Amino acid sequence: MKLYQNPKRTTWSELTKRPSIEQNILEEGVRTIMQDVERNSDNALYRYTQLLDGCSLDNLEVTQKELEDATVSEELASAIDKAYANIEKFHRSQLVEEPKIETTPGVTCWRKSVAIEKVGLYIPGGSAPLFSTILMLGIPAKIVGCSEIVLCTPPDTNGNINPAILYTAKRVGITKIFKVGGAQAIGAMTVGTKSIPSVSKIFGPGNQYVTKAKELALEKGVGIDMPAGPSELLIIADASADPEFVAADLLSQAEHGADSQVILVSDSEELIKRTKDAIERQLKELPRKEVAQKALNNSLSVSLENLSACLDFSNAYAPEHLIINTENVNKLASNVINAGSVFLGNYSCESAGDYASGTNHTLPTNGYARNYSGVSIDSFVRKITYQEITADGIRSLGPSIELMAEAEELQAHKNAVSVRLKALNNE
Repeated sequence: MKLYQNPKRTTWSELTKRPSIEQNILEEGVRTIMQDVERNSDNALYRYTQLLDGCSLDNLEVTQKELEDATVSEELASAIDKAYANIEKFHRSQLVEEPKIETTPGVTCWRKSVAIEKVGLYIPGGSAPLFSTILMLGIPAKIVGCSEIVLCTPPDTNGNINPAILYTAKRVGITKIFKVGGAQAIGAMTVGTKSIPSVSKIFGPGNQYVTKAKELALEKGVGIDMPAGPSELLIIADASADPEFVAADLLSQAEHGADSQVILVSDSEELIKRTKDAIERQLKELPRKEVAQKALNNSLSVSLENLSACLDFSNAYAPEHLIINTENVNKLASNVINAGSVFLGNYSCESAGDYASGTNHTLPTNGYARNYSGVSIDSFVRKITYQEITADGIRSLGPSIELMAEAEELQAHKNAVSVRLKALNNE
């Protein structure tokens, strides 16, 4: 991690840039894959699975027997159950029936939440099979009543799906599971193939190729949860923080992938130094140390004059995950403007949100926390507005509508009101 000491604010926009692939090259490659899937359907999927995942498949869909045979240890099953209960509890609390509002006498307006019928879930499954993401996406989809849930995840070189992914899908109640990963999976759920049905909205994290594919899905009229690319974490810590905890949190995100990024911002140079030493010690013990090291090469520590400046830097970065590990947590937390999910205090590790505290871990990255929220119940529904106007209501509101329509030179709009008022006057 490169250290920046009191960088001028004019340099912050450069420091807060994420590592990325050159966009023209990225888009060209992903668009080619998606067009291939649209033209050649399952044949393209079999070919890319052989080329990119190193396995030859006879069938794209996970069989009922594969799903039934998927097991995990009793301890992991119990942990999944606990996470399930917390996530379900937190997300179910978001179900709110909005009241009907009489905006003016005789005019009543309201909104109704209606589940998106067909949704697609993308679950990364390479070196880190993210079965926890099935809980984060599948549970709210089930709560709101999405009628069809399609899950795509890449197979291993033997053509198998990680048992924890299959077990968790089974636990949530998802049965349409396909052995397809990468941009080709997003393409399949976008346009539909012989085996994989098209969906109305696609959810799930992924690398820059998956993220770009989701962006291109928008061109086909398919919605996406957000541009959720490589994972990232920013920690604001002061001298009161435990450097071992801070180091562990930074490494927990760095091990996600070589293109992940972690940032430590502090008003204490001593804390930064001690955290750096702790990272070096802890890194040696990690099975994914090579991946984590590559992420650390894209990461940085920033020393600033005070915690107020640290928070300003964080808001400029707009992190996916923000840990505030300082003496006066609540004061800083109340001024957070841009962040996907915030973790407060010495014991609120980001891993808790990734797995089992109850909040959703599918969050905006790459600065999109400035304008996107993380996944919630609302992500899986559409809000449809209703209105009902009585005769008294159109008498009261009609003249205002007529005047506004006439001012916009939309005579037919005015007439839709005028014919009603005339009919009422003739009664």
